[in-house]
Amino acid sequence: TEGELGFSSTESEEESGKAQNDVYDIIISGGGMVGTAMACSLGFDPNLQSKKILLLEAGPKKEMDKAPEVYSTRVSSISPGSATLLSGLGAWDHIINLRCKSYQKMQVWDACSDALITFDKENLQDEMAYVVENDVIVAALTKQLQTLSEQVEVHYRTRVVKYTWPRPYQVSDSIPWVKVTLASGQTLHTKLLIGADGPNSMVRKEAGIPTVKWNYDQSAVVAVLHLSEPTENNVAWQRFLPKGPIAMLPLSDTESSLVWSTSHQHAEELLQMDEESFVDAINSAFWSNENQSDLIEAAGSLFRTALSVLMPNGTSTRQLPPSVAGIGPKSRVMFPLGMGHASEYIRHRVALIGDAAHRVHPLAGQGANLGFGDVACLTQVLSQAAFNGKDLGAMQHLLEYETERQRHNLPMMAAIDLMKRLYSTNAAPMVLLRTLGLQATNALPPLKVRHFCHVCIFIPCSFVNHMCSTA
Repeated sequence: TEGELGFSSTESEEESGKAQNDVYDIIISGGGMVGTAMACSLGFDPNLQSKKILLLEAGPKKEMDKAPEVYSTRVSSISPGSATLLSGLGAWDHIINLRCKSYQKMQVWDACSDALITFDKENLQDEMAYVVENDVIVAALTKQLQTLSEQVEVHYRTRVVKYTWPRPYQVSDSIPWVKVTLASGQTLHTKLLIGADGPNSMVRKEAGIPTVKWNYDQSAVVAVLHLSEPTENNVAWQRFLPKGPIAMLPLSDTESSLVWSTSHQHAEELLQMDEESFVDAINSAFWSNENQSDLIEAAGSLFRTALSVLMPNGTSTRQLPPSVAGIGPKSRVMFPLGMGHASEYIRHRVALIGDAAHRVHPLAGQGANLGFGDVACLTQVLSQAAFNGKDLGAMQHLLEYETERQRHNLPMMAAIDLMKRLYSTNAAPMVLLRTLGLQATNALPPLKVRHFCHVCIFIPCSFVNHMCSTA
């Protein structure tokens, strides 16, 4: 109805004049990692210095003078591209001063065969990625945002209850901006609303943007792991089990982050285990060979021998992952896995970024990186529009953002989904296919680097996100 989609044409001149006092050029809804990065990015852009920008966040302000004693289970694998973006915003130094852990090597192997693939810093001429707690990223960005108080206004503990969009043709008989109604009763208006409010985005729903989404028949169990003994701990490990992959990312020399994707029933069982049984299950998942087939192993061995003749320098030495001795207090959590993608990233005077636009399988480690890529792209588009004196909420340049990001995000999401399905079976033909794929890719070092996005169906993107994401 018109009352839901636009302003009433009978709105009084007095109300219009009052509303104009609360008109912003840009309002960002959602102050998580991506939303706060968006606010910083816009605040630092020289072409947007004269614009009135507001960040709305329902939660409290996240401040952190020093890293907490206990590691959080909510971590992200940050690509070098995303680290460059955060560095440009001045937040990376804060992150380094708090804590993060880089890894220079990764090993991926199949529990149903002896196939593996490894990557190291020498292959890729850079750090693989950085493991950072989400709260650390938000706190670092928040600290930078405080230096931009003249460019960006921030309201914490502020909940939005309704968004109202004007019709595109309404320009004179009513206020032609997006109306934002707060729980306090206050109303704001903005020429452009940026939705950074997560996978259950209220902005996306009230804008009427459809979403294609589905749930996987899996849940993820996450935990903070204590290693049996101190180690350099600069390797990311992932093993594909019949029920789903288990991954271990370094947090420090003595701790790692676990993400174990498995069936809902098994996830519940893992959650109910006592600590000793849970630790035994993790070590068994990384070390046990009970799922290997003699037939698959024979075929893989024959293929590996042939490759070693053709590519004598293409073989990798298998490393054994560190053993786990315990878990962090109250760190075991499970959550269902799924995927979602907004059919449109933009509408009249609205743009979606981060999880509001796309939700990927968490094990792919791409959620934060895709979101930071959105931030970089949308900032560039809005900066150019402001430089040209254009309306920031106009569809013409917002379409540039949507086209560019969908061109990047959709192939990535498809590869992640295909990878999940390829490794969610222990059927012999599929096991043999992925075994040969891993071995062939591992034996051809140039293929690892130059055509990496084409082999993501065999390789977990969580450990190679800097090759697939230019965020």
